Amino acid sequence: GVLNQCIHNGFGLHYYGEELTGPEYAERLKSSIPDGVEMRLDTFVHKILPDKRVVLVSERGYEELEVGGLVLATGARERPFGSLLIPGDRPSGIFVAGLAQRFVNIENYLPGKRALILGSGDIGLIMARRLKLEGVDVVAVVERLPYPGGLDRNVRQCLEDFDIPLLLSHTVVEVRGRERLEEVVVAEVDNEFVPIPGSEKVFKVDTLILSVGLIPAVGLVRNLVDISDRGVAVSNTGQSSVDWIFSAGNVTTIFDLVDYVTYEGEKAGRNVALYVERGNSGGVKYRIDKGENVGVLFPKWFDPSEEFVVYLRVSKPMERGIVHVGDMVELELVDLVPSEMVRVKVPKRKISEGDTLVWVEEVP
Repeated sequence: GVLNQCIHNGFGLHYYGEELTGPEYAERLKSSIPDGVEMRLDTFVHKILPDKRVVLVSERGYEELEVGGLVLATGARERPFGSLLIPGDRPSGIFVAGLAQRFVNIENYLPGKRALILGSGDIGLIMARRLKLEGVDVVAVVERLPYPGGLDRNVRQCLEDFDIPLLLSHTVVEVRGRERLEEVVVAEVDNEFVPIPGSEKVFKVDTLILSVGLIPAVGLVRNLVDISDRGVAVSNTGQSSVDWIFSAGNVTTIFDLVDYVTYEGEKAGRNVALYVERGNSGGVKYRIDKGENVGVLFPKWFDPSEEFVVYLRVSKPMERGIVHVGDMVELELVDLVPSEMVRVKVPKRKISEGDTLVWVEEVP
């Protein structure tokens, strides 16, 4: 549902070949749902049981459904303030970026008058611009890493174009205020992310926006399927370690683009239908393993019955690098950064069966 509050454009360039806003993208997807598919809205999935039963709670009451297959597409949640272990008071005025976005774009409320943003993930960058456009004084975006956490285009369009400072290798070390946030203390950090004494700066703000990462929402299946990099481990067909449970989207890994999520959702939907029709687990699966300079790798397994597409994030910034997918593909790229996902499609004629190692060679 988060697409409905993303009123900026930039969605659909890969999938539809045009720029759409979030609501436009969602509406176009919705209009493609075929007739005859039952939509159960206002329905909460309480449990997924290992014997292919799903427990639902709604205004109808408590229900148990027997299923032939299931696609888990529960997305991700934002990392909350409590997980950051920042000392200080607990005043009002501290919001995760998605909540602030909902307040502004849907509820028509401003979260405050003077804001600092912790974390340079894409939603934090976009909210810096959005708040600035609505008249909020955005004093800075603070990032503990030595490079931005969001897409380069968002750094340019959301910060540089609006003269919003980006403080790299900095973090929040204290919040102050009683009823409402009054001050945020920011300090520079060393290579181990330890605050450097004497580098503190005090910002007088009434609002702190958090954009400090997303966590895949795996709670429903945590004890059923294998988990990899905090997300549901799946093959390139979307199939998990439990043959009747498929998964797609940010519950498997955190994608940059909704277009990528759509590609993977289509594959999971197609293959769960084939699974129900066949009544078996499909083809042989081979492992895909992380090699040198790869921080995040998706998927976990490769099934030759489906196209072979690999998504990865490098573990450190590189001016030039060559992405290797086994001995099948070598792709040279420039300006590689961990914040931008690389998508590599292996041509069918080059696919070889067997376990595959994916690594990135840094080119001097």
